[in-house]
Amino acid sequence: MIDTKVNAFLERHGFQLNNKSIAVGVSGGPDSLALLHYLSEQREGKSLKIIAVHVDHMFRGEESYQDALFVKDFCEKHDISFAMKRIDVPAYIKETGLSSQQAARECRYTFFEEVMEKHQLEYLALGHHGDDQVETVLMRLSRGSSGAARAGIPFARKMGPFKVFRPFLCLTKRELEEYCAENYLEPRIDPSNEKAYYSRNRFRKTVLPFLKEENPAVHEHFQRFSEDLQQDEEYLLELTRKELNKVMEKEDRGVTIDISSFREMPMPLQRRGIKLILNYLYNDRPASLSAIHIEKIFSIIRNPHPSGTLDFPSGLRIIRSYGNCHFTLNPPERQSYCFEITGPQQLILPNGDLIDAQLLNDVQVSDISNHRFVVDLEESGTPLYIRTRKNGDRMSLKGMNGSKKLKDIFIDMKVPLAKRDEWPVVTDRENRILWLPGLKKSNHAANEQGNRLLLLTYIKH
Repeated sequence: MIDTKVNAFLERHGFQLNNKSIAVGVSGGPDSLALLHYLSEQREGKSLKIIAVHVDHMFRGEESYQDALFVKDFCEKHDISFAMKRIDVPAYIKETGLSSQQAARECRYTFFEEVMEKHQLEYLALGHHGDDQVETVLMRLSRGSSGAARAGIPFARKMGPFKVFRPFLCLTKRELEEYCAENYLEPRIDPSNEKAYYSRNRFRKTVLPFLKEENPAVHEHFQRFSEDLQQDEEYLLELTRKELNKVMEKEDRGVTIDISSFREMPMPLQRRGIKLILNYLYNDRPASLSAIHIEKIFSIIRNPHPSGTLDFPSGLRIIRSYGNCHFTLNPPERQSYCFEITGPQQLILPNGDLIDAQLLNDVQVSDISNHRFVVDLEESGTPLYIRTRKNGDRMSLKGMNGSKKLKDIFIDMKVPLAKRDEWPVVTDRENRILWLPGLKKSNHAANEQGNRLLLLTYIKH
């Protein structure tokens, strides 16, 4: 009965067992022991190479060590190659701050990969079953998961150069227990499976029995839902990648999207586009990142205000600046500077821009634009200062009464937020702002009639 179901399930997924080299993750419980026995029975007929792999997480001391010895003994009796490792996961939890489940999973999969690489195995078989699928989908929906995460456990997925597959997703827990009884298998039972503080156990004991009363084949419907959702998600992600490449530019530390073009994409593609950007930027996506963060990104993209900044976990900064939205990982800290000019010289600013100072009577001036400014050194005195902006900076603009905040000038001139902190500000020794290079001149500009006139030229990098 189980053979028929599993074979049909594998065939539906286009997966053939023949000539496969497989590591089998075995805890010693009913599910994984049934899987190991099932595959071992297929060895001769399908030319399988099998190695059982067990990890003792050392959560339960001598009891968990006995689980390892049980699996070892089972493999010896059935002539199955065996690899095991004892890993002090409680110590790893203290070292990393991960939850017990996350830490155990990391340690377990690291060892799986070591064994597979050593023995040149292609596949890792795991014993997840249909009831696990129902629990996982419900748990993720309850937590607010989105995208492919809602689909639960995939039948197969890549794991580096290897591939994980789960042939028992078509079966129930009861069917596996019956298989163990029919084949005289006596699996070990992990007492943590009974503890109510694990959310999975609460779903298992309260929600799943109700669903099975409504429909004993509910696991089949959840599996079909999972597979449909995964296929839909793969198709939508491919569409998203194509559209996102049209509106996104990759940079040294991040990416920039053109907001108007991005908002022309259908909303399902926009949502997936943001997730793709986050996945691209984060090598290891923080556990604290949630749907709320994604909504915050949409809030500044849709906001009519041209500017906005968000700081996300692990050093990701998102800046809305007029028509663009910049995603920058670990942006450099603002570097304030202050340089002196006392006469003719060339000054290279930290961002690569150049201030060129020459005596006016040494050059021919054909263009006095906002990129050039003439200072009367007799009036202003020396030195002149080239610095970054400060809180409260104001300047008296040429042709206007009163003064205006630099912040407002930057906004009026549509200077991106990221550029404002590095923009040069030219002042005299009394700290009067004379010139905002490339943008605005003050009413202290010289009339070109003095004896000590200095021409300043701003050249963008």
